[in-house]
Amino acid sequence: MLAQHSATPNDLDDSYAAKNQDPVAIVHGTFGGTDGQGNSCSNGGAVSGLRTPITIVNSLITDSDAVGCCANPAKAGTPGGGSGGATYTDGGTYDLRIPGSLIQRNSAKAGGSAIFYVSNSRTGHLYIDESVSSDNVYAASGQPTPQSFENYPGIFYLGSGEPVFTNSTIR
Repeated sequence: MLAQHSATPNDLDDSYAAKNQDPVAIVHGTFGGTDGQGNSCSNGGAVSGLRTPITIVNSLITDSDAVGCCANPAKAGTPGGGSGGATYTDGGTYDLRIPGSLIQRNSAKAGGSAIFYVSNSRTGHLYIDESVSSDNVYAASGQPTPQSFENYPGIFYLGSGEPVFTNSTIR
């Protein structure tokens, strides 16, 4: 997802994305659901957004993989990527909201086996409510040293303050 409608399209943030974008809403979505039915991508095995507010409501995201290697920007001799086994988001000012969802059995070779969230301007937020994120793992990168990184179980977060977890299980 990239660059949604904005009521102020000429008012740009530091990443040149329009401020006040309408969020993308994924409601009752199923990504994966069982072993062998998940998705894969270099970054964001199931859902990926750049500079875009996203809300994932009452959804199932399982068995998906971020298959790139060694993070971005790509290191010499690697293709880059591998972050956000279930969900990858990156940009300036935007929020990621995940209410009522299950994120399980996803993998990544770099940051965030479940969720990779980076607000470059440190103004965006991650909100997880009434959700479960569990059993998300790191896959071997094939590199001589581990490439995985997270600062919460299954999550790499860089935003404004701490992420907000309410009535949720994050493990």
